[in-house]
Amino acid sequence: MNANAPSPALTPPLPTVVAATASQADWESWISSWYALLGQPLRTGVSPLTPSGARGAADASAHPSPQILVFAPHPDDECIVGALPLRLRQEAGWRVTNVAVTLGSKQQRRAERWAELGAACDVLGFDLRLLAADGFEQVKPEAAAARTALWQEQVRLVAELLAAEQPALILVPHAGDGIPTHIGVHLLVTEALTQARISTVFAHTEFWATQPAPTTLIETGQRDTARLVRALACHHGEIARNPYHLRLPAWMADNVRRGGELLAGAGEAPPDFAFGTLYRLTRWVDGAPASDLPSTHWSCDTPLDAKALLGG
Repeated sequence: MNANAPSPALTPPLPTVVAATASQADWESWISSWYALLGQPLRTGVSPLTPSGARGAADASAHPSPQILVFAPHPDDECIVGALPLRLRQEAGWRVTNVAVTLGSKQQRRAERWAELGAACDVLGFDLRLLAADGFEQVKPEAAAARTALWQEQVRLVAELLAAEQPALILVPHAGDGIPTHIGVHLLVTEALTQARISTVFAHTEFWATQPAPTTLIETGQRDTARLVRALACHHGEIARNPYHLRLPAWMADNVRRGGELLAGAGEAPPDFAFGTLYRLTRWVDGAPASDLPSTHWSCDTPLDAKALLGG
C-alpha cells in the first residue's frame, strides 16, 4: 500500500487470539478502546479559523482545469461527502468549489458558520461560493411544491451558476437523503439543471439516509481521511453539541461494508478498503438525466483516472 493507505494502528487493536476463541473480556477490552476514542475531549484548536474566514471564488479564466461544484445543504456537508472531490483535486488537478446553499437555520450562528466553513475549505483546498448574502432560505420540498417566488428565484440563481461554470461534475444529496433541506437541495439543483440545459455528471451523495443503488465507492487512505476529519473539526459550533467528527471514520468504514456488496453483488467479497464514500454517478445531457455510470470502486493505491471514473 502507498503512503496514503489505511494504517491498522489508527483503529483499536483486535484481541490477540483468534475470534473464535477470544473471551468476553478480550472483546470488552477492544470495545473499551472505542469508548476512549469516541469520548475524548474536543480539540477546538485543531484547525484554527483563518482571519478572512473564507476562501473567495476563484477566477474561472485562470483555471482551465475541469471544475467540480459541491452543493452543500449546510456548512459541514463539504467534509462529509468530500472524498471524491478531494481526490480529484489532489490527483487530477481539478478545481473544486463548494457552493454553500444555506448557512443553517439559526440566524445568530450564520456569521460564525460562514467563518468555520471558510476554515474547512482552506483545509480541503476548496474554493467557496455563496449565492445570497445570508445563504438561501426555505430550501424545502414544500417550497418546491408550492412554487413560491423565493423558490423560483433561487432556482434561477443556481441555473445561472451552472450555465456560467459548466461543471464537469456536481455533488448533490440524493432524492431521499433523510432531512428536508437535503431533499430540498436535490430538488433545487435538478430543477436548475433542467433550466440551464447543461451536460455534466451528477454525483448523488448520502448521509442522513442511504441510497438504494450507489454506483461508485471511493477509498480514502490515512492522510485523506484525516484531512476530512480535520476539516470537519473546523465546524466548532456544531461539534461542540455533537462530536460527530469522531464518528466519521466509522461511517466511512461502514460504507465499505455496505457498498462493497452492493456494487459487486450479494455474497461477493468487498474491496480491501478501510474507509470509503459512496456515490451514485449519473450522466446528464442537455439538462436531463441520461443513464447511470457503471459500478466501480477506486483504491487509493493509484491516482484517480478521471476519464475512466466519469465515463468520458
